[in-house]
Amino acid sequence: MYGDPATIRKILTELGDTWAVVGLSNNQDRAAYGVARVLQRFGKRVIPVHPKAETVHGEPGYASLADIPFKVDVVDVFVNSKLAGPVADQAAAVGAEAVWFQLGVIDEAAYARTREAGLTMVMDRCPAIEIPAL
Repeated sequence: MYGDPATIRKILTELGDTWAVVGLSNNQDRAAYGVARVLQRFGKRVIPVHPKAETVHGEPGYASLADIPFKVDVVDVFVNSKLAGPVADQAAAVGAEAVWFQLGVIDEAAYARTREAGLTMVMDRCPAIEIPAL
C-alpha cells in the first residue's frame, strides 16, 4: 500500500547510494544494525544517525540529519511512528531524495507531506527484505 514495486526499485537502484539510517547504533540486537549491514553488502554507504553519534559498521555517526556534512540520498527511519514524521520533515529539509519508513513505522500524514515535498517515499517496508529480490 505504501510501497509499490516500482517505487521500491527506484529508491534501491536509482536514487543514490548514501543512506542515513536514523536510529542506527552499535546495539546488535536492534533491527537497524542488521539492516544496515545488508545495505552495505549491496553497495550502499550507511551513515548512522543516533543521539550517541557512534561509529557503526565503519562509518562515523551523527546526532541528527542536519549534522551530516554531505548529501544524503535516502533516509531510512528506525524510530517509533510517533517520532517518524519530524524525521521525514528533516529529510526534506536536508535535500534527501527519498524517505524509507521501516516495517511497523506508519505515519500517513508524514507520508503525504513527504510526497508533496517531492520526495519518493516507502512506508512499512524493509529494504533488507526488498533489495535481494532485485
